[in-house]
Amino acid sequence: MVGTKSSNSATQKFLLKSEPQEFSIADLKKCHHGEDWTGVRNYEARNILKEMKIGDECFFYHSSCKPAGIVGVCRVIEEAKADLTALDPKDECYDPKSARDKVRWCSVKVEFVREFKEILSLQEIKNAAKENENPILTEMALLKRSRLSVSKVTNEQWDYIFDLINEKELL
Repeated sequence: MVGTKSSNSATQKFLLKSEPQEFSIADLKKCHHGEDWTGVRNYEARNILKEMKIGDECFFYHSSCKPAGIVGVCRVIEEAKADLTALDPKDECYDPKSARDKVRWCSVKVEFVREFKEILSLQEIKNAAKENENPILTEMALLKRSRLSVSKVTNEQWDYIFDLINEKELL
């Protein structure tokens, strides 16, 4: 079953952050043919986008809101390609150093998989990491590199987060 605990170790896992007032999990749910994940303007995050393959799953994270946290799952349906918002001077993600033949930024296309009944807040993830100094979560990029908008998630972290979500949704 997609959007659940990791059953396929060949499938990579990631976390994508979005400000819900700009683009939320509800917005993605309305996109029947998926949506390009554009606007990433950090080289490390861009390089992670380039690693994504069709079928890889991502936690969808609402950032810059209260509470911030994981709200659902999406899946990669198109691998990295040029992010054309970099070429549009009217777009807030315009990059004057990009050219049509050499766009410095990329995007992937993702589709909605699942929305959780409740948000798993950043504070809940931090609390779980502190309990017994949990090494699975303390090494999670979300906690170590909090400004990164695209990050990798290990299968162990994916499964642990799903345990937290399932526990919360059963209460």
